[in-house]
Amino acid sequence: MVFSSLLFIFAYFAVTLLIYYIVPRRGRNIFLFFINLLFYGWGEPLLVFLMVFNIGFNFLGGFLVDKFRQKPGVKKTILILTCALDIGILCFFKYSGMLVDVINLMPNINIDWSVALPIGISFYTFQTMSYVIDVYRNDAPVSKNFFNFGTYVALFPQLIAGPIVRYRDVAYQLGNRRETVDRFVKGVKLFCVGLGKKVLIANQMGILTESMFANSSENGIVGTWVGVIAYTFQIYFDFSGYSDMACGLGNMFGFEFLKNFNYPYISTSITDFWRRWHISLSTWFKEYVYIPLGGNRKGTGRQIVNLLIVWGLTGLWHGAAYNFLMWGLFYGGMLILEKFVLKRFLDKLPRVFRHIYTLFIVMIGWTLFSCEVSIDEFARLMNSLFSGGAPAFFTELFSQPLFARFADMFSLANGAFSPESLSLTMGYLPLLVIAGVASTPLASRLYAKVEGKKFIWIAETLFVIAVLVLSTACLVRQSYNPFLYFRF
Repeated sequence: MVFSSLLFIFAYFAVTLLIYYIVPRRGRNIFLFFINLLFYGWGEPLLVFLMVFNIGFNFLGGFLVDKFRQKPGVKKTILILTCALDIGILCFFKYSGMLVDVINLMPNINIDWSVALPIGISFYTFQTMSYVIDVYRNDAPVSKNFFNFGTYVALFPQLIAGPIVRYRDVAYQLGNRRETVDRFVKGVKLFCVGLGKKVLIANQMGILTESMFANSSENGIVGTWVGVIAYTFQIYFDFSGYSDMACGLGNMFGFEFLKNFNYPYISTSITDFWRRWHISLSTWFKEYVYIPLGGNRKGTGRQIVNLLIVWGLTGLWHGAAYNFLMWGLFYGGMLILEKFVLKRFLDKLPRVFRHIYTLFIVMIGWTLFSCEVSIDEFARLMNSLFSGGAPAFFTELFSQPLFARFADMFSLANGAFSPESLSLTMGYLPLLVIAGVASTPLASRLYAKVEGKKFIWIAETLFVIAVLVLSTACLVRQSYNPFLYFRF
């Protein structure tokens, strides 16, 4: 992964950018389309054919929906068939293994099944589905250029980890964008900031997280919470860093993508958090699932059901594992609780207490998110739930890794710190403080006060160069460089 990152930055991207600006404007999307496929197929060449197939049948679906616009029945049938094929392919590659695991629970059945998960399939499937749906609703123009549409789907900056870009937001840019020096410079700065978030903060938090979670039963209560806080920072700076890099790369090619994060850790409610975290995903589910289901227009009971459906699907979108489903339903339940029970009480609290409450819930959620529970462990838990007494149930419940971590977080049996966790915490304390400050808008507000002042560009340039050099040095020296959202 480290070598691939350096190869991408200093070879693939540099050469791609150079050729892109040499190619005449009319041929740039064609060039981007094929270079995108080369990028995607570098590791798994056969999966390129799956992507091209996805691009082809969604392009055709949008074309036919537009052609039969005056025939509602035909138009709706085409939409349903196209979306069904999208969902079917996604389910086959992403959830067939989970289904086989459930089937294998039955007596005398042992199916050996394994299928590779195409990188970024959840992202590009949602993009192509939104395109056909928007054409159906007349919310987006139909694409009449296959290469333009293919460039939209396969554009490498946001292909493998988002943000989820809707066609209607970039339709005009695909055929009419104009690359400018200002936008290019903005892209370089945004890319380097994102790279710094990922390499200098997220990766280091990841090392601390793994060290703490490896011995969670021996860390002590504070030591375990430090591990949870580190993971909370890791996943934010990992994903928001990649989103910044994607938007920065897009700027360099003349595109402007919508913002995907808006300082979610300053939220004062779970509702506010999900308006700020992974904005493109929450917007997608709101527009293409929640509102079509009826939203809040059909009574309280239906609204609760709709919220649970949306958040169950949101959890499963992140992966075919029970912890993701439970994570989604956990947030669905919290949002329902906030809306119908806690809102009046929370509104009366001082902002600092609402902020503490939100961060506490978010960290509990990330703890659940980080623990993948196997089907065997889930089956034993369900067996205890329906066939054992309460003591047996709780014994089994807290014996599982997922719930053992929760128990460790609140148990004082091992003291506040173990010597090892205390040493780790003190070593990483400066970076934890930096991560805490960097997750707030403090730096951007200070920058806004000096932006445009004389010679400030010198400081900006030096800062960008320093971040790039430090990030490159870290990538060269360390082998730890995971991208958490690549698997989604």
